[in-house]
Amino acid sequence: MDGAETPLFPLRSVLFPGGHLPLRIFEPRYLDLVQRCHARGEPFGVVALTEGDEVRRRDGAGFQAEAFHDVGTLAHIVHFQPAQAGLIEIRCQGGQRFQLQSRRCLSHGLWVGAMQRLPDDAEVPVPDDLRQAAQQLRDLLAGWSRQVAPEQLPVQPPLRWGDAGWLANRWAELLPMPTADRQRLMALDSPLLRLELVVDRLEALSGSARP
Repeated sequence: MDGAETPLFPLRSVLFPGGHLPLRIFEPRYLDLVQRCHARGEPFGVVALTEGDEVRRRDGAGFQAEAFHDVGTLAHIVHFQPAQAGLIEIRCQGGQRFQLQSRRCLSHGLWVGAMQRLPDDAEVPVPDDLRQAAQQLRDLLAGWSRQVAPEQLPVQPPLRWGDAGWLANRWAELLPMPTADRQRLMALDSPLLRLELVVDRLEALSGSARP
């Protein structure tokens, strides 16, 4: 895929590797995208918007400008459901991160880009002083699991409680923060640094601190 053009889906959110993303698709440019990707078993790229909206809007004689970050995440469709005419519901799983090398907008509004895949996180064990974050997430999910169906939980298997990158990504998805901050965390190459920064936010919210 490196060097080849891949369809892009700019969103007002950040997809992390291993994350789960539900989408309701109704714009023609994205209906075509998800149908082709689903039929071919290929991913598309999710990138976070810095300008413009998720839905294409008119601006005078043209359309509102759209801009987005260069670092994104490949989205693999794991559930595909045509809900009604002109509406498709999908669930995606975040795959490998990528860095855009170029981008262009096609005549019907779909963005495509040439990308270079970024290395997967190295498997780094969660340090002893950060393990409480894993337990807190377990407790949070246990509470949610009593209220919603398993497939509706925001964290889905495989559950890798001892992996620093996986744990950091799941908290980065859940904690309240601006999209720009979430993007910076996703773009970090060090899973341990990402976890440390996430735990700092978690402790600030809970009013606790590491010894």
